[in-house]
Amino acid sequence: MGKIEQLYKEWQQLQPIKPEEQKRLDDTFRLEFNYNSNHIEGNTLTYGQTKLLFMFGETVGNAKIRDYEEMKAHNVGLEIMKSEAQDKERPLTENFIRGLNKTILVEDFWKNTKTADGTPFRYKINVGVYKTRPNSVITASGDMFDYASPEETPALMTDLVRWYNAEADKCELSPVELAALLHYRYIRIHPFEDGNGRIARLLVNYVLLRHNIPMVVIKTDDKNDYLKMLHLCDVETGRVPVDGAYSTRQQIVPLIVYLSAVIADTIITNIQLLKEHKSGTMHNVWWYNGREVTIGNAKRQLLLEWLFHKPQCTVRELSDKLSINKSAIQKHLDFLKKNDYITRQGGTKGKWMVNLENSALSGGAII
Repeated sequence: MGKIEQLYKEWQQLQPIKPEEQKRLDDTFRLEFNYNSNHIEGNTLTYGQTKLLFMFGETVGNAKIRDYEEMKAHNVGLEIMKSEAQDKERPLTENFIRGLNKTILVEDFWKNTKTADGTPFRYKINVGVYKTRPNSVITASGDMFDYASPEETPALMTDLVRWYNAEADKCELSPVELAALLHYRYIRIHPFEDGNGRIARLLVNYVLLRHNIPMVVIKTDDKNDYLKMLHLCDVETGRVPVDGAYSTRQQIVPLIVYLSAVIADTIITNIQLLKEHKSGTMHNVWWYNGREVTIGNAKRQLLLEWLFHKPQCTVRELSDKLSINKSAIQKHLDFLKKNDYITRQGGTKGKWMVNLENSALSGGAII
């Protein structure tokens, strides 16, 4: 915890943050959290499509309508969670958790799946209510790993909320330990028929926000490490769901260590972004989904800067301004589109949207 405390002190020294810089951080988090938490669960929207959805309310590509609806609904859930967390006099409640599930899943729907023996079947997901059928997951070794039964779930959720509120009042656990333990106990109950992973990650940020710690994003490309840490906790607590629902701090050390590293990386990145933005120096390091991207090609760097400031420019205009032939311009554009670094909005008469962010560029905040 020492590293986080040290970084947090450095973060606090940068306060107060100018409103425009805070908005930049908030909007970037909104995009990255919604994209990654949904993508981990199979949402097919790209990072660029998600950005376009939140900036302009527009859709491109051939993603399912439900994926767009759930992405927008998840953002509503995020705002509800933030409002609830900031009211520090209000305790955590089951009604709040059930309401989050109902919000992010939008409405009841039918889901296709298979039984343990591979037989396909279809069942209805009822949003905002506890599960009425058993749920489980197939592990990497092919074993069936069961969550709490529908009969156990109501009492376990009542105990979970009661435990959390008591621990929050005692202040014996650090915020990171409390967030990790709430996440793990909740996920071993798996109280809903869908949306449990997204709710668990919202609850992590609920705890962090209540303690004034920057909220975190578990990246989709970290999914394997994230699931590995949960599995290591499963090994320690055992396969009985009730044991997992009452797990101790000592049994979930892998998740605490993992979450601590994510929080540390988040604070480091936020500090770096603020310092870069204040310096105002243009460089070739950009950010995509919270990761640094170095544009090593000088011509491609110039093209990105031009698209950033002149999004309605044509291939001919780019060729004239950058003194690059149109064929080379098109190759650069194809490369950037393939990597989801840029998105074309509105067809041939539309404009470019740069999905990368350069903290030294003015006007680069996500609106």
